[in-house]
Amino acid sequence: MPSRNAHDWLLEDDQPSVRYYALTELLGRGEDDPEVKKARSEIGRVGWAADQLRSLGPKGYWEPREPTNIQQWWRFTYFPKFRSTNWRALVLADMGLDSRDARIRKIAGTIFDYRLRLGSPFNYFHEEVSISGNTARMLTRFGYGDDPRVRRLYDWLVEDQREDGGWNGEQGAPGTLEGWEALAAFACVPESKRSAKMKEAIQRGAEFYLQHKLFEEGGKHPSWFRLHYPTHYFYDILVGLDVLTQLGYSGDRRLKPALELLNKKRRQDGTWVLESVHPDTIKGSEYATEKGLLPLVVEPAGRPSKWITLTALRVLKRVKDSEPGA
Repeated sequence: MPSRNAHDWLLEDDQPSVRYYALTELLGRGEDDPEVKKARSEIGRVGWAADQLRSLGPKGYWEPREPTNIQQWWRFTYFPKFRSTNWRALVLADMGLDSRDARIRKIAGTIFDYRLRLGSPFNYFHEEVSISGNTARMLTRFGYGDDPRVRRLYDWLVEDQREDGGWNGEQGAPGTLEGWEALAAFACVPESKRSAKMKEAIQRGAEFYLQHKLFEEGGKHPSWFRLHYPTHYFYDILVGLDVLTQLGYSGDRRLKPALELLNKKRRQDGTWVLESVHPDTIKGSEYATEKGLLPLVVEPAGRPSKWITLTALRVLKRVKDSEPGA
């Protein structure tokens, strides 16, 4: 529970990834700030990221053994959901670790070797948006955004965009708010490195979400109105708000309905609760239909969450900073 206020709670030492982002994105501290340097240096040694890394194998994956045939090779690093290398690596990328850490270099090497191998029929270069987008985002955050294989993923995300501006995991289907991973990946690319086609895709994709007010398909997905972490490939209103505000649309008036929903969820002490962990099995969810999913729990559901609170406050700060005269 928060000790004094939400900002003080996020700045505690127990979760250096949260402290790092709170210092840099909420308080505006620079990377050269001593407290920022200290927090960043501790991300892989203390807290959630360290918990994940503790069981990492010496070759850069969590699976008990390497594959011995093509069928195993195809499944390697991705199954079981959500405890295998793919899913744990996404969390580590969120937490702020990158290739300066030797363990991250090994993990990235595993992803490149088994999922982005040129010439192999089993790769992510023409996969559905959730897979290609998540992999591009993960590896960009790890520091491999300029690698030709990662740029190839971005090329596919541009190519896979639908006429209406959205994305969909099913080929030939129109866009859906569930297909958020492409925009999340684009948000990790510095503006100076975005191609003209990427910038156009961002504009069209953002417009698709804004036209839908970030939740208008939500009648068939009650879980969109609950807050989750890790998000994996699932959508909710905080996912949409985080991505759109990262991409520079914080001042768009069409965010207002989603922002109102987010603010209604804020507790009196200034925090937000992690409402469910995926697979979201709360009544009404359509995300719990897949068999054999193993939750990757970072924080317990039903309690105030440092990660959800950090993300919500980052969103609200971007919105406030976009206001005239800010």
